[in-house]
Amino acid sequence: MALVPLRKRSEFLKAAKLGNKAVAKGLVLQVIDNDVEEQQRIGFTVSKKVGNAVQRNRVKRRLRALVAEIIPQKAKKSRDYVFIGRRSALSRDFADLKKDLKYALHQTGSYKENGKNNP
Repeated sequence: MALVPLRKRSEFLKAAKLGNKAVAKGLVLQVIDNDVEEQQRIGFTVSKKVGNAVQRNRVKRRLRALVAEIIPQKAKKSRDYVFIGRRSALSRDFADLKKDLKYALHQTGSYKENGKNNP
């Protein structure tokens, strides 16, 4: 199953307003249930506070790689995930970013234990 991107600003705002939030050193994760069964929708955002366009794009690339590796197997379905990149994601080790993501999934109640999709 492919990850579906969030495109509309309203989807990002809904996750920010109504969703669960977890803050880690390298990223912020916002999670909200969606209406689409068995589908994980993903959105990325990195503000100008992080740096110039090159730095922001690097953070997004690192987050995309992280998400492609972790979310399909370890995150619950039928949810929207919004990832907000932080400045420390530029220099943070990739293994530490993985730990950040797993921590954030646990904090938001979105982590699948033993491959099960418990609601």
